[in-house]
Amino acid sequence: MTLSYCDVAPGHAWHGSYHDDEYGLPLTGEAELFERLVLEINQAGLSWLTILRKRDAFRAAYAGFDVDRVAAFGPEDVERLLADPGIIRNRLKVEAAIANARTLQGLRASHGGFHAWLEAHHPRAKPAWVALFKKTFRFTGGEIVGEFLMSIGYLPGAHRPDCPVQQRLNRLDQPWQRAVAAGFTGYGA
Repeated sequence: MTLSYCDVAPGHAWHGSYHDDEYGLPLTGEAELFERLVLEINQAGLSWLTILRKRDAFRAAYAGFDVDRVAAFGPEDVERLLADPGIIRNRLKVEAAIANARTLQGLRASHGGFHAWLEAHHPRAKPAWVALFKKTFRFTGGEIVGEFLMSIGYLPGAHRPDCPVQQRLNRLDQPWQRAVAAGFTGYGA
């Protein structure tokens, strides 16, 4: 029997509060959405526990995930980030965060912001989301996109249906639940 995140996270020093208070919770704020995207990108190839332990350092290194400040980062900031032992020092991931901040600035003009862009393209099945993210953002493969969208309520699967957190989230109108209620069947069985 394979254990799910809902089995192992509750009560864990790091995973517990993330599972109980954040995972699957709909987000709308630009900085919060940007943070989650950057964290998911940085998790690639690593454990989520590593990312949670470094989260405060990420916030400090990336200016509190202020999109405009990160979009203004230049070569000296890239070198500063690559020298910061508190975060993941991977050039592709660092440069993706900066490029994606600049993309988010563009989404303000084209859609009114990141959340509005997500809403404009919702609902979609995961493969369509992955294709859209790959076309729009840097360093966004299938696992990154899937986890990002589950973590903010745009794809199902963050919690087991019987998880107490999912029972609480059911009252928050997750985007994927709205789509199912409206007849969308693209999430599969």
